Amino acid sequence: MEYQVSNKAKVWTTVLMVIGIVFTGIGIIVASGYGHLGQQFMANLLSNSFFFFSIGLSALFFLALQYATETGWYAAIKRLIEAVAGFLPIGIAFMLITLLTLSFMQGAHIYQWMDPEVMEEGGSHYDELSAGKGAYLNQVFFWIRTVIYMAIYLIFWNGFKKRSRLQDEHPDRAVDLHFTNYRKGAVFLVFFAVFSSASSWDWLMSIDIHWFSTLFGWYVFAGSWCSAMIILVVLTLYLKKLGYLPKVNESHIHDLGKWTFAISFLWSYLWFSQYMLIWYANIPEETTYYLMRIENYKALYFGLFFINFAFPMLILMSRDAKRNAGILTFVGIVILVGHWLDTWVMVMGGSMGPTAHMGLLEIGMGLLFLGVFIRVVLNNLSKSPLTAKNHPFLDESLHHEI
Repeated sequence: MEYQVSNKAKVWTTVLMVIGIVFTGIGIIVASGYGHLGQQFMANLLSNSFFFFSIGLSALFFLALQYATETGWYAAIKRLIEAVAGFLPIGIAFMLITLLTLSFMQGAHIYQWMDPEVMEEGGSHYDELSAGKGAYLNQVFFWIRTVIYMAIYLIFWNGFKKRSRLQDEHPDRAVDLHFTNYRKGAVFLVFFAVFSSASSWDWLMSIDIHWFSTLFGWYVFAGSWCSAMIILVVLTLYLKKLGYLPKVNESHIHDLGKWTFAISFLWSYLWFSQYMLIWYANIPEETTYYLMRIENYKALYFGLFFINFAFPMLILMSRDAKRNAGILTFVGIVILVGHWLDTWVMVMGGSMGPTAHMGLLEIGMGLLFLGVFIRVVLNNLSKSPLTAKNHPFLDESLHHEI
């Protein structure tokens, strides 16, 4: 069955983008009176660029995971995973534009290590501890790493997409293409295991240049993966409501609900583990990260943990809840907003500290990126049949029952 983006969907995604632009414009005017417009704008741009880029990347990871484990149940919703992963090129473009702009602005007081006045001895804001990390945190090495991350992600995404289309067109090659995806999926997971952590150190953890955590990469990854699963849940329910995906049954939705439930707990476990270990050790260079956020965003910071832990635990625990479209959509949207705010706190806590606040600029940028993201994903869905033809496990998926 072919999906066509409806005029209604085009209208409300356009409305989202227009509202986002208007709010962002008003927010810029308001922020200009506080004297740190450039820093605030770039911090929000980085937060949103990373958040939506990471959803596309996590969908690609989830697709590779299904290939590498030769999972059968997902075949009926494979095209939905591919559509979300298809945001990756746009997400990479947003990230590169953001990082290039920050590079030209010498970090815009977000990446202190990009500022020669901080890193070079004799500079007006020279910091010896920051300068000691200069062998790793310098623009040349940073861009080498960033280009490698992006290139590898694009190569694998393009390969998976190409072979998926070939399976549709050449049934005689379907099994061979499946085993190619199996091997490539396993290789991608190896790269991803390293790159997902290293890139989060480069793009997010380096904002708090004096701070480090060995759990940070996993923590960021868990939040991104949970967000991607929520998008897949909501997208599946949306298409089912429109009459598409007739072969996708309650068991498929139940499995997506279980993934959301499980990864929410993974994120909660990592949040608590990182916080508890640093709190218990009470080492000044580690506690500084939490002191900044607890002093300035206490209700929001601990509230996010409650939302992302308590909501799944209390509401999604039962089998029936994981099969109920209304409950899944409500809980999913709440958790998704929670992870968007979590990314915002990660960026703002280190870049703007006590001067950060949630205003029209922040809300406007979030809505603008959301509108673009939804439009791109829906357009991706319209480019190929919603059911992947000739997948070796398609029949198993269509008869999936739990």
